[in-house]
Amino acid sequence: MTQAPSPEGVEEPPASLLARLRAEPDRAPEIVALAAAERFAGPARRFAERLRAQGHPPEEIAGQAVRRHARMARAEGAVVGAGGALTVVPDLAALAWLQSRMVFFVAAAHGFDPAHPMRPAELLALQDLYETPAAARAALDRTGQPIAVAYVSSRLDRAGERTLQSRLMRFVSRRMALRMGARVVPFLSSGVSAVQNGRLTADLGARALRYYGG
Repeated sequence: MTQAPSPEGVEEPPASLLARLRAEPDRAPEIVALAAAERFAGPARRFAERLRAQGHPPEEIAGQAVRRHARMARAEGAVVGAGGALTVVPDLAALAWLQSRMVFFVAAAHGFDPAHPMRPAELLALQDLYETPAAARAALDRTGQPIAVAYVSSRLDRAGERTLQSRLMRFVSRRMALRMGARVVPFLSSGVSAVQNGRLTADLGARALRYYGG
């Protein structure tokens, strides 16, 4: 049996998502989780169905998805993180987007419906943002619809920038502390972001494999 092919490449977070994150930085993790569920449920299902039809077992499909996303996270960190302090928020947003995609692909690989309302809740619980998926789902239900971002400046003030950075950092980092000092220094930040992003994604992937794989 040949090795399962990798998931296709990942696009950057859409501009509409970044605009909403800037408008509502306090709810950044929930906003990312809901947007990722809408965007990636279909691709995750098609990926898993295609490989299962080729005879690949769930463990192989899921493991390949984790390895691929960890590699993409390293590449993303090296490129987006190169700007130091100027690109910290875009780097964290891109990493959160990529990590979210990975969790939906792992769930689909193990036969879980990636479009089920509990998938984004499980994503938040896997990141230790909530104690249980049920608690996360309740928070997602309170998140509601996007506000009219047309009336909100796309540029954050300093307080909003710090809030968004903190919430995104909490989304992607879980128990692994990010060394933000090195991430804000141009050029040095590229290598640091690449290594940290890869490790953070692999760590989340291992938790997702245990959760969905049993």
